[in-house]
Amino acid sequence: MSGTDTGTHADTTTPDSPGALVTTGTLPLASGRESLAVLWPLLKERRLYLILVCLTGLVASVAGLVAPWVIGWLVDVLPGSEDYTAVWVGAGAIAAAGIVGAGCAWAGQAWLARLTEPTVARLREMVMDRSLRLGAAQMETTETGDLVSRVAEDAREISQAATAVVPLVVQSLFTVIVSGVGLAAVDWRLGLVGLVALPMYWTTLRWYLPRSGPIYAAERAAFGTRASRLLGGITGSRTLHAYDAQDSELDRITAASARARDLSIRVFSFVTRAFSRNNRAEVTVLGLLLVVGFVLVDSGTLTAGAVTTAALLFHRLFNPIGALVGMVDQVQSAGASLVRMVGVITMPVPDRTATLGPVTDQPGDRPGVLELAGVGHSYGEGAPALVDVDLTVAPGEVVAVVGSTGAGKSTLALVAAGSVVPTRGTARMGGVSLAEVDPLALRQHITMVSQEVHSFATSVVENVRAPRPEAGLAEVRAALQTVGADWVDDLPDGIDTVIGEGGHPLDPMQAQMIALARVELADPDVVILDEATAEAGSAGARRLDSAAAAVLRGRAGLVVAHRLSQAAAADRILVMEHGRIVESGTHDELLHSDGRYAELSRAWFGGE
Repeated sequence: MSGTDTGTHADTTTPDSPGALVTTGTLPLASGRESLAVLWPLLKERRLYLILVCLTGLVASVAGLVAPWVIGWLVDVLPGSEDYTAVWVGAGAIAAAGIVGAGCAWAGQAWLARLTEPTVARLREMVMDRSLRLGAAQMETTETGDLVSRVAEDAREISQAATAVVPLVVQSLFTVIVSGVGLAAVDWRLGLVGLVALPMYWTTLRWYLPRSGPIYAAERAAFGTRASRLLGGITGSRTLHAYDAQDSELDRITAASARARDLSIRVFSFVTRAFSRNNRAEVTVLGLLLVVGFVLVDSGTLTAGAVTTAALLFHRLFNPIGALVGMVDQVQSAGASLVRMVGVITMPVPDRTATLGPVTDQPGDRPGVLELAGVGHSYGEGAPALVDVDLTVAPGEVVAVVGSTGAGKSTLALVAAGSVVPTRGTARMGGVSLAEVDPLALRQHITMVSQEVHSFATSVVENVRAPRPEAGLAEVRAALQTVGADWVDDLPDGIDTVIGEGGHPLDPMQAQMIALARVELADPDVVILDEATAEAGSAGARRLDSAAAAVLRGRAGLVVAHRLSQAAAADRILVMEHGRIVESGTHDELLHSDGRYAELSRAWFGGE
């Protein structure tokens, strides 16, 4: 991410362009080869567990042969026998096989968890790492819920499929192979009859597989869209209530949910049709086995027990083959989830290796001027948000930006922070283009705070430490003191109070103070405030203005001013209209020029 963005930009509208929507879409999908290339190295790291899972599946499948063989043997030895020893021997053999199978199932699940859970966790971490490295500007061109669903729902889908499907797939595959070998071992003719099932199962798979992939991919995409709609409705509930737009947004959420529901029903119907094809194969081949077995027994070439064993062995294939077909939907769904996660992991990160020089501890020794030269920027096909903007911010200078909604102020702030690469012109610091600067290096020099800030679900001290996790408690307290956050000591657990989702609620002023304390602790060279004190309301406005002034002291600052009282205190004021800088000067100079700023000032200050 270019620059340390201590806030969030949750709005789906283009900054500064009222009513114009950003072209949003879903994140890319990876190919099967790309997904395997990412997944295989992770599995290789834990290949011992993969081998152990396969071994337990093989042993469990062999143990499962005991019961059919014992029952067939009893069919041959029990008629006319008055000794029940065979029954006890057979029962003991079946019980022993059951214990072995249960032990293998338990061990296989335990080893599988050690294989899959760390792998899925690593995939989730890789998705988050790449999304953070790509930066807010690129990620915000996509639906928020799409990324959330990939990190949450898709990771959960893969985890659940791995723990539920892999043991069944391994055991089912071994069961099919071992039972097939066992069937042929009973009698080669019965083995040939069993082979009749193969083309029938194959036709089912040929019908099923090409159709299942697109259906499951569409289902996962619909789930992502549904999550995006729900998340947007929840996070934007205040805005919806303010404009009485709840019903229209609810209609959109309902439509997205209905599509996800209809696709799920379609998938279920599709799987049911596949099962019906399997059932047709099973009843056909089992009937043939019994008929051929009857002929062989009647001719005296085979015993009734052998036919019983063969029938039970084939019947034993019903569940694993049905499970394999039935689990294809879970495998396909997990595969669709995997390509969605890997799609983010494989997104190219711009090659930005330049640096801005060492960070010093001397407030007056800040590296270079922040400069925007001939900057223009457009969002899609709409009107340009910035047009031929030239701006310099010297070390220690605070520049305020004012203008009506849609003037281009927020886009200017994003370009200056390095979060957006302009479509024309360059943004430089110390003569180095921000588009070429290593993101980690850029975070040390430029910090941006937006109007909407985020409180992480952890303690106050850890929230402030976000840009510098190694910072000591004294440094955190000093940062809080600088911004005037003395109210922290009055929280239930003081500086250790958990805030954020599920924690102690903060009002807008307090949340902004935490964000400003982060900036103070990070100690950047340039601070960009994009209406960062706008949410406080009249009661906290003065305190937040003082906090912002304290953070800006000794640093270069670019302040998108929500209130003209903020702009009046700046060293220089820029007035923007339609993406252009139309006025520049001090508060007094602009008032005397009787231009756009003077007009805004009269409206704000009531005729002054």
